[in-house]
Amino acid sequence: MKHGFILGKFDPLHQGHFALIESAREQCERLTILVYDTNEALAPGWQRYHWVKNTWPDLNVIHCVGGVSQAFRWMENQSGTEKILFDGSGKWKGGGFSEGILYQMVGNSTETQVSTSHIREAPNQHLAQIMPVARPFFIQRIALIGPESCGKSYLAEKLAVHFQTVFVEEYGRTYCEKFGMDSTDLDFAHVAGGQLYREDEMALQANRVLFCDTELIVTQVWSEVYFQGKCQPWIFWANHERRYTHFLLCAPDIPWVNDGLREFEQERQRMFERLRQEMESRQLPYTVIAGSYSDRWDQAVKAVELVISEKAG
Repeated sequence: MKHGFILGKFDPLHQGHFALIESAREQCERLTILVYDTNEALAPGWQRYHWVKNTWPDLNVIHCVGGVSQAFRWMENQSGTEKILFDGSGKWKGGGFSEGILYQMVGNSTETQVSTSHIREAPNQHLAQIMPVARPFFIQRIALIGPESCGKSYLAEKLAVHFQTVFVEEYGRTYCEKFGMDSTDLDFAHVAGGQLYREDEMALQANRVLFCDTELIVTQVWSEVYFQGKCQPWIFWANHERRYTHFLLCAPDIPWVNDGLREFEQERQRMFERLRQEMESRQLPYTVIAGSYSDRWDQAVKAVELVISEKAG
């Protein structure tokens, strides 16, 4: 039985990898893909494993947290009358694996494909080459944060239209409309999980930039308001792990509107300062959006255009 192996970082997973894997699977009875960890990767190992496994759920995909040396050991210990290491770039041509493993180059380059190094250097310029499952990682995410009734939802939807993309609705509002405002710790867990789920789903549809109407730093601060300064540790961990290109921090200097769900008018300024404290302490990039609705719109568009131009450059 021919047991084929493909060894790589898949950072990011792109069209060249797709061609290599599809070609290799036609040449052997069994194919294993080894995704190894490295400190040099743009994306964490679990993320890259997810990309590969979700693209080829029928294949055996292994996440080698011990790096390339662990991947070689794992490959050498596997059974098979004929073990073959397939390579599309020549990276493993110099060896590093046992003599019992055959080496085979697979010609998968085309005029439309770009090298991994070029994609890594400017992923936003090569999104078409990156596999759809991996593109959300490189989408520029703009999070709109602030206390209640400060125009986040209005701006998120309008900005999405202006920049020809999509936005993520605030899941907490949807949840409270269905289940009410008498929230427990478990309700906050549902809201946080729902917000992450919605964001990841909408990122698949985004056109280079995604506008997020709130995110989990806001959930953390709301938890502190509800539960006397306490927040579930996983919510705290998750909002440290999430990556956003920029934050638009909306000031509470427009009239508070009671829409039936809002009930913390007197907490608006305190929440605003608490969110600004989080931005400063974590050294997160943010712009304060304040003034009239017209002023807020101008400030938001200018901030987003600046972020997009910096990333493009």
